[in-house]
Amino acid sequence: MGSKIKLGILGGGGDSLIGVLHRVASNMFDQYEIVGGVFNPNWEENIGFAKKLDLPLSRIYADFESLISEEIKLPDNERMQVVSILTPNFLHFPMAKKLLENGFNIICEKPLTTTYEEALELQKIQELTKTVFAVTYTYTGYPMVRQMRKIIASGQLGKIHKVDVQYYQGWINPIIHDAEKRASTWRLQPDKSGISCCIGDIGTHAFDMIEFVTGLKISKVLADLNYLYDDNLMDIDGTVLIRCGNGAKGVIRASQIATGEENSIIVKVYGEKAGLKWEQENPNYLYKLEDGEPLKVLKPGNVYNSDLSLDGSKLPPGHPEGIFDAMGNIYKGVARAIKGEPYDSGEFPTITDGVRGMNFIEQAVASNAEGNVWKEID
Repeated sequence: MGSKIKLGILGGGGDSLIGVLHRVASNMFDQYEIVGGVFNPNWEENIGFAKKLDLPLSRIYADFESLISEEIKLPDNERMQVVSILTPNFLHFPMAKKLLENGFNIICEKPLTTTYEEALELQKIQELTKTVFAVTYTYTGYPMVRQMRKIIASGQLGKIHKVDVQYYQGWINPIIHDAEKRASTWRLQPDKSGISCCIGDIGTHAFDMIEFVTGLKISKVLADLNYLYDDNLMDIDGTVLIRCGNGAKGVIRASQIATGEENSIIVKVYGEKAGLKWEQENPNYLYKLEDGEPLKVLKPGNVYNSDLSLDGSKLPPGHPEGIFDAMGNIYKGVARAIKGEPYDSGEFPTITDGVRGMNFIEQAVASNAEGNVWKEID
C-alpha cells in the first residue's frame, strides 16, 4: 500500500470556495491522494470538473451510492480510505450514514447534519465502526488558536470568567432585502439548510471555538435571533448569551447582515489572571492582556509556542499563514488518526464536536421561539 491516503470527495466542484479549500489542504503535507468522487449532481459538470483535476474518470461516480458500491469492490490497497463531504447540509446525514456503515473514514463540513437527532444517530454508528470522523470547524486549525488552547489549559489565565466570540459577515445583506433572491438561496431554505441559517452556518463555529480554546462545556444558552422579514423562515443574525459549566458567562454574536463585514471572527477569553484576544482576519497575532503589564503579542513559529501550535506552523516566524493552512492542519491530524499514529486531541474536531454543535443550534432556535428563555445543552 502506498504511503498516501486515498481520498474521495463528495461535492465541492466548480467554483466552490470550500472545494478549493479542502483540495489544497489535503495536498499540503503530502498525506493524501485525491482519487475520485462526485463533484456535481450534473453528470457533464461532474466529469468536466474531474478532467480539470486530471483524475481517472473510472473513479468519478454519478452519486454517492454508486461511489460506495463500486469502491468497496476494490482491493483494500486501492479503495478510498476517507471521504470528504462538502455538499449542502441536507445531504450530510444520508451520505455520512451510508459511508460509516461501509467502514469509510469521514471528513465532513459543518453543521454535521440538519437535526440533533440525526447527529446522535451518526455518533452511535461511528462508535460501533470505530472509524475516524472529523468535522471541519476550520478555525481551530490556526496555530495561534491552538496556542490559546494550550495557554488556557496551562492555567496562565486562572479561572475563566468571561468569554466573548463575534462572527460577523455581510454577504447575505444584498440578498435578504430582495424577496425573489431570498426565496431562491439554498441557505435560506429549511429543507436544504435545516432550521437555522446564521446560527447553523457561523454561530456554530463560535460555539465550537469557545469550547475548543477554553476546555469548558457550554451548559445553557439564551438566544435572540433576527429574521428581518415575515416570509424569511431562517435567522440571519443573532445574539446568544451562554453559561459554562464552571460558572463562566459570555456571549456569542453572529450576523450575516453586518453590512460591509467580510469574515470578522474575534475571540476574547478573560480569566482572573489574564486575558487573550485573537482575530481571524489577522490570524498571526495572539494578544495577551494582564493588569499592570504591557500588552504582549505572540506570533506563530516562535519557540515560545506550544508543540501543538508549532506543529501547525509550516514556515519560520514572520511568514504569514492563513485559512488554507488552518484546514491543512486539520487534514494532517486526520491523517495521523487514520494511520494510527499518536496525535494531540486538539488536532481536529471530532464527531462529538459536530453533535454538540447541532445541540447548540436547536436549543438556540428553541430559546428564541419560546420567548428568549434559557435552554440547556446536553
